[in-house]
Amino acid sequence: MLNNPVIDAIMRRKSIRKYTTEQPTDDVIQTIVRAGQQAPFAAQLGSLLLRRDLQKNPFKAPLLFTICIDIHRMEAVMAERGWQRRMSDISTLLLGVQDASYMAENMVIAAESLGLGSCYLGAAPYYAERLIKEFDLPEGVFPLVQLTMGYPAEDPRPRPRYPLEFTLFEDRYPRFEPEQVAKAMKQMDDGYLAQDYYAERNAMIPLSEDREETYTLENYSWTEHISRKLGQWGRDPQEVLGPLHACGFKLDEGSSGL
Repeated sequence: MLNNPVIDAIMRRKSIRKYTTEQPTDDVIQTIVRAGQQAPFAAQLGSLLLRRDLQKNPFKAPLLFTICIDIHRMEAVMAERGWQRRMSDISTLLLGVQDASYMAENMVIAAESLGLGSCYLGAAPYYAERLIKEFDLPEGVFPLVQLTMGYPAEDPRPRPRYPLEFTLFEDRYPRFEPEQVAKAMKQMDDGYLAQDYYAERNAMIPLSEDREETYTLENYSWTEHISRKLGQWGRDPQEVLGPLHACGFKLDEGSSGL
């Protein structure tokens, strides 16, 4: 594949969970945030919360960003124009998910290019009520994802990815042959096993009572790990609807406007 400094930064990026205590300067932080702002957007529905506290931040990271879907700010702008939002909460949230996600990705790439590491924390929506209290969030602000950031104190290898032919489908979506699925699974699993990723973290997800354990940390890898997540967790929609309600979004009531 082709290479240039931007591609190189993207391809070498990996999750960092060990950081030095060096605090990035304000210039570095502002550069990363400005890069985040420069991402494509539908309505600039992403905003950021920052905490610089080594003792409180996950992994003792110097920086913790909380990337939010921010409808509250947009409605303040609309009010100045004499408008009220009529778009449904779910449609507005879909736009916000896109805006906030693009912003987070730009920040990760910018940080990598400046010598910083980062790690996404995807569970933020599930403890939104705690974040509401911690950051005094008004209605209409929903924490989508958190991002630890700082100078790396480790240098892990980038994690494996599916083969390109299992990701890029030209002209029509394929009907997978078992051999294609097996090849893609093997690439992912062999890559993680070669790095002892789950064994080092003792990160095997326990099985529910109706399944017998057949794996050990020596052969447990990515496809089984993700299958256990999607096969056992998140069965109750209220796990997400509850936090959304707490942030002012009533998706099951067809509401628009907070």
